[in-house]
Amino acid sequence: MKQLTLGFIGFGLIGGSIAKALKERNTDISVCVYSRRKNPELDKGVAEGVIDELVYEIGGTFSSCDIIFLCAPVLKNIEFLPILRDLIKPSCILTDVGSVKGNICEAAKKYGLAERFIGGHPMAGSEKTGYANATGNLLENAYYLLTPTQENRPEDISLLKSLIVKTGANCILLPPKEHDMITAAISHVPHIIAVSLVNMVRRHDNEEENMKSFAAGGFKDITRIASSSPEMWQDICIANRDSIDYFLSCFEEELEHFRDLIAHQNMPKIHSSFQEAGEYRNSIPMRKNSLISRAYELYVNIADRAGAIATIATILSVKGISIKNIGIIHNREFADGVLKIELYNEEDADASRRLLIQNRYDVVDRN
Repeated sequence: MKQLTLGFIGFGLIGGSIAKALKERNTDISVCVYSRRKNPELDKGVAEGVIDELVYEIGGTFSSCDIIFLCAPVLKNIEFLPILRDLIKPSCILTDVGSVKGNICEAAKKYGLAERFIGGHPMAGSEKTGYANATGNLLENAYYLLTPTQENRPEDISLLKSLIVKTGANCILLPPKEHDMITAAISHVPHIIAVSLVNMVRRHDNEEENMKSFAAGGFKDITRIASSSPEMWQDICIANRDSIDYFLSCFEEELEHFRDLIAHQNMPKIHSSFQEAGEYRNSIPMRKNSLISRAYELYVNIADRAGAIATIATILSVKGISIKNIGIIHNREFADGVLKIELYNEEDADASRRLLIQNRYDVVDRN
């Protein structure tokens, strides 16, 4: 592959991780980044050699780019299309990293860029944002979806796919509409449900906030994603409104069905609903990266005695393992494992698990 000049409109967690992954794998690339304002994090990117050129105007520098990644919020990305249209060279490929594809593919067609635009969606992330949290292995083994259309040139699809594979991601091709239906079902609607659950509890909590005090275990697990960026999600809800509306209607039907089963005390059907859901959920393969970022957590049953937590922390620290967070789960109605240990990465989590088992601790396996 010849040397490629890559342009990035916005350079946060995802854009930064793409560039870092390619640089670390000795890919022959030059990276140009546009930022709308001064950012010390990006100055660090220049110092690290990840960013070759940092600019604050979209001008001549981007006219030499071979591939440009749009890494702004999903609605903002569309605003850059007419700006780039008359600037980029005929062979330049435009792509994005947003989680909605239909609207930007339609916009690319509207602006005469259908041949050059190939939608992209790296299905990886973190609860942290910004270039400071970008890593070269964020995309490793994650799905990276591309949504080419009939207007795209086969050689452009091949070039973009080969570059993505170099990040360590698994590149999959999907039609834009199918992509948006999938992400609505497995990401967008779950985020909305999580937000709705949190707001339901917030509105019905008492002055002492007893619901908040006792919320742990299952509630915190299924509502983790409610802490995502409000700015990002307001754009996603609008951009993918048709697919989201469809699956919200489907979810309403599921809830009404469950209400009916409970009202009629239909114990066999209630049992089968939980069983079928559990079997399907347990069949989902655990991946290092997913649409919802994975937390590296261990759950350990320990005796309530002085020094118990300190002993475990010492066992791990002696082996050079850093603990991100540690705490006691007080509400264990639906959770086994009284001590929760959060690690920084998968390797530390695996090593910690082995160490604790070797030291005769009861480590709980949770899916």
